[in-house]
Amino acid sequence: MDLDHARAVAVEAAEAAGALLRAGAPGSLGVRAKGGSGDVVTDLDLASEKLLLERILTAYPSHRVIAEESGLAGAAESEWTWLVDPLDGTNNLAIGLPAYVVGLALCRAGLPVVGVVHDPVTCRTWSAIRDRGAVASPGTRLAAAYSASPHGPLLAWTQGYAVTRDDARVRALKSALDLNARRVLQLWAPLLAWAMLARGDIDGIVGYRAEAVDLPAGALLAREAGIEIRSLDGGPFEEAIDGTEDDRSFVAAHPRALPALLSLLRRGPGVSR
Repeated sequence: MDLDHARAVAVEAAEAAGALLRAGAPGSLGVRAKGGSGDVVTDLDLASEKLLLERILTAYPSHRVIAEESGLAGAAESEWTWLVDPLDGTNNLAIGLPAYVVGLALCRAGLPVVGVVHDPVTCRTWSAIRDRGAVASPGTRLAAAYSASPHGPLLAWTQGYAVTRDDARVRALKSALDLNARRVLQLWAPLLAWAMLARGDIDGIVGYRAEAVDLPAGALLAREAGIEIRSLDGGPFEEAIDGTEDDRSFVAAHPRALPALLSLLRRGPGVSR
């Protein structure tokens, strides 16, 4: 398997989808409810996903694809699986907030080996190949930055759509962050937060039961830029597509910043339970 070619296919597909989103964003979006958690889907989500599926399955007809809106496609038993997030940040786009991206990941045996994130608003693309680093197109190497502020870290928070308002652990985690961080961003576009972390724009991300379709691409991008990712208790973490929602709770930061961030989280009552 030529991973350089897979990345090229993914970058070209994501950028084509981004052009579609950018052209359609000023018009009527066809917004409608998705599920019972307050999430929405638009005509642009579906159009972007259709384009991405066509590009991927044309290049790799023997691969499996899991797309956010349409689910499983391609060869169900393949060892290679593509994850497709055609519009990460749909709720933002629906209210006119220009904070959304396109995300693709290629996984082998459940672990991402290629990750791509494209921002249609700024026309920037970031990509990574496992064990070979992360780059910003057209090839600038990404390297995680470390900075310590006396006012606390600048963090992003993400959670899965199934997480309820009365989840006690969420309240404890958010309380610890609000009390000790300089600022906590809730972008509702996790892949955008991962790209910001890989670029050094923010100091860390805390995720709770994150969505499976967008986690691998962003986590691979950040890891290959030098970010360390741990579970909430400080143990090892893998950005695998298998496992439960609890397996997708994490803390991500520069290795030098991670101990302080884990300590910060433990200051919230009930976090350790």
